[in-house]
Amino acid sequence: METKAISLGRTLAVPFVQELAKKGLTSVPPRYVHHDQDPPIISLDSCSPQVPVIDMQRLLSEDFMDSELQKLDQACREWGFFQLINHEMSSRLVEKLKLETEEFFKLPMEEKSKYGQQEGDVEGYGNVFVVSEDQKLHWGDKLYFTTSPPHLRKPHLFPSLPPSFRDTLEAYSTGLINVAAIILGLIGKNLRINNNEMALLSEGRQSMSFNYYPPCPQPEQVIGIAPHSDSSGITILLEVNDVQGLQIKKDGMWIPVKPLPNAFIINIGDILEILSNGTYRSIEHRATVNSLKERISIATFCSPKMDGEIGPAPSLVTPETPAMFRRISVVDYIKGLFSRKIDGKSYLDAMRIQNEQGKSN
Repeated sequence: METKAISLGRTLAVPFVQELAKKGLTSVPPRYVHHDQDPPIISLDSCSPQVPVIDMQRLLSEDFMDSELQKLDQACREWGFFQLINHEMSSRLVEKLKLETEEFFKLPMEEKSKYGQQEGDVEGYGNVFVVSEDQKLHWGDKLYFTTSPPHLRKPHLFPSLPPSFRDTLEAYSTGLINVAAIILGLIGKNLRINNNEMALLSEGRQSMSFNYYPPCPQPEQVIGIAPHSDSSGITILLEVNDVQGLQIKKDGMWIPVKPLPNAFIINIGDILEILSNGTYRSIEHRATVNSLKERISIATFCSPKMDGEIGPAPSLVTPETPAMFRRISVVDYIKGLFSRKIDGKSYLDAMRIQNEQGKSN
């Protein structure tokens, strides 16, 4: 039996950017200026490469499964990102969730603050990964909490949402559990990982981050969220209001992602890189903002069971392919994650095993 709801970590309180943006600023406060970032790519060039597209109906079809599985494997190996179409989630449900999410961020600050982060906990409305008073801040707010299993939910968050929002989210959460289980099962098939080893992820913890990036008077000076890889097994992203901002790093270049209609954007997380012993790799990505319109997105993180342990799948570790990452309990992994600021793939790199020459695998 998994543990009951616990604190996953802590973060320092910072101003809400949505409220800051309402003040009609003409310049950005110094703490939000990121001089060390690569310049954001504000527009999408027609020649820009695009992430692969995977068709879930073809993945489940006897006639097309083999070829689509090969495409999925290639997308995971070469990109670490793909867009999933024909995922069988109700478009009516998804559109309702988008509307409910927009309505949440329109609530007065007094209402949203009911879901604020409590002392010593990262879950709630606010921001995360703020560990020092002098670190640079992101141009965005988020509502973050555990959605499944139900006994890990914090009473003042998911269960206390406005009833319509809560009911819609419950149905969406259940639907994504099914989608994730299918995708993770097929990823396991491609990797030749035993089903019981993949169950750590496919039957694990689900959490969601509702992200709000307000327009900014100087978008080239800020970042919605700095370059990072996700700490999940996989992440399933839903763009709420069709405003682009997600960019991924491939071959040293930042590539904007243009969301397809009725598609989910899925990416490989650090935990799947560990589980696959480096066969599939998590990819750095970032969120940029613009000067005209807010961007809203919902990221669903598919993570291991809280009472589990993270490490390379035993079926993939051989004398020829030794373990590249050390083993760690899920609770210790998560608490270590939230004790740091976002910094590329530095947390995953800290998990690597050093070889005899002192170099990481």
